[in-house]
Amino acid sequence: MYQPDLSPVADSLALSALVAAVPLLLLFVLLGGFRLKAHWAGLASLAAAAGVAVVCYGMPAGLVALSAGEGAAFGLFPIMWIVVAAIWVYQLTVVSGRFEDLRRAFGLISDDPRVQAVIIAFCFGGLLEALAGFGAPVAITGVMLMALGFAPVRAAITVLVANTAPVAFGAIAIPIITAGSLTKIPYTEIGAYVGRQTPLIALFVPLLLVALVDGRRGVRQTWPVAAVCGTVFGLAQFVSANYVSVELTDIIASLVALASVVLFLRVWTPKGGEEARAGLQERGDGSGVRDEGAGSEVGSGAGGTGADTGSGSGAGSGTGTGDGTRSGTTTRTRPAAQDPVTGEGGGRSRTVMAFLPYLIVIAVFSVAKLWAPAKEFLASSDVEAGWPGLDGQVLTAAGEPSTSTVYTLPWLSSPGTLLLLSGLAVAVVYRVNAADAAREFVSTVVKLRWALLTVASVLALAYVMNLSGQTITIGTWIAGTGAAFAFLSPILGWLGTAVTGSDTSANALFATLQQAAGNKAGLDPTLLVAANTSGGVVGKMISPQNLTIAATAVGLVGRESVLFRGAMKWSLLLLLCMCVLVYLQSGVLAWMLP
Repeated sequence: MYQPDLSPVADSLALSALVAAVPLLLLFVLLGGFRLKAHWAGLASLAAAAGVAVVCYGMPAGLVALSAGEGAAFGLFPIMWIVVAAIWVYQLTVVSGRFEDLRRAFGLISDDPRVQAVIIAFCFGGLLEALAGFGAPVAITGVMLMALGFAPVRAAITVLVANTAPVAFGAIAIPIITAGSLTKIPYTEIGAYVGRQTPLIALFVPLLLVALVDGRRGVRQTWPVAAVCGTVFGLAQFVSANYVSVELTDIIASLVALASVVLFLRVWTPKGGEEARAGLQERGDGSGVRDEGAGSEVGSGAGGTGADTGSGSGAGSGTGTGDGTRSGTTTRTRPAAQDPVTGEGGGRSRTVMAFLPYLIVIAVFSVAKLWAPAKEFLASSDVEAGWPGLDGQVLTAAGEPSTSTVYTLPWLSSPGTLLLLSGLAVAVVYRVNAADAAREFVSTVVKLRWALLTVASVLALAYVMNLSGQTITIGTWIAGTGAAFAFLSPILGWLGTAVTGSDTSANALFATLQQAAGNKAGLDPTLLVAANTSGGVVGKMISPQNLTIAATAVGLVGRESVLFRGAMKWSLLLLLCMCVLVYLQSGVLAWMLP
């Protein structure tokens, strides 16, 4: 059996960590520096990780190949299965002609695109993160912003930055529950600590969103509503995580924040909404809509649409291919003066029908995740099997059999399957015939072929690095910094999430390491485990997996490097803030902790 040596290079942990970081550094350089398409960057980095595993760590080539195969399988199912289903649900709203209804429905709350970004990307995205996670919020809210007229890059970066503060409590607090099960620290205790960290990020994220949409003018004109949203969300996170329910934290925070925004807008209206809308398609803050490489317009994405506001107008839907071309079909929107259900003009039913797909998604996930009998039934359908040729052949650095070699197929409980069921319900209510719905599904899979390759290669990279010992070498080296580790602790979570695309996976990698390092350095181990979770939330926006999901949603497949450069500065800024906060909480701000 293979057992990784943490210091295989010259018996030096520091030198080994440097070598182990080569695949990650290569990935980031190829994406950010050479602007290579994500699937090529992922494959090149996978090759580098395999080389390091075989040459430096002595892992048999056969086990390396099997590790990559398991990671690729996990990337395709359940990860990309979620993305395919999420975008398909949105496509059903396009072919049914509900595009203009959705635009008008959001306009009833506010026609200001900066406020819409806060409502959709942060509040609604937070609710989707609470229920589904694993990329679904980015995919769904990305295409929704595109539908409202956002330029592709602007929409993608906005939803990537928004998908931060809710991540720690995402998918019914799975990251925190995972950390608790591994460290044997009660997950409620870890959640209480996280509930005194991520709310401080939530305070500022809505302000970042309005800045991304409209620059300094946006902050100056809309800061009151952004501040209300961030403050209420953060306060609700704190109260729920500490005194109500760790599992329901994001659901409560998202709904309360949304309600606060709606109520606040009844007594206050921001200025400059028209100017902001006029500038949505302009370059600025990295939000250009033209592909500099091809010099032609980028398509609007899988589900991205453009429509005429006139009665009986045409609405086009298509997917940008990344080379400046555009494909897709054209559907007819319903006359604005006639209710699509009742035949009457306007009305409440039209608004309800516009939001129906997302109401169905919320209802399905609420039943599946919160109703115990349904949750247990779905979980019982999961199929677990040791990966052939790999399971039982790999030990952890501590000499224990690795549990990562057991592949779980959540064919029924997966958020992707729940989204598929939601889509079937939407198709029935919207009267989309079975042939059209099936055609859209197949078309979505075809359009996502490069994204499928990207995520498969990135997860293969993550599995090779994890099972060969490269990831734990990097983490062990960082953990050896003594008292200074309080400052560096969130970096491990950031790194783990950036590599795997999942805060849950980052905790699976580093939670026990954080606990051990805390005990060794005389630091509060619960604080460091929580810091791993909180650090991970700001690493998700630069994860190649999430970048690919965002790029696919807005029709920028192959241009993930643009999103990487746009999101990296915000990720590093928020990471620095989290590092400072955790360091202070380990000393002068210890009174903040439970």
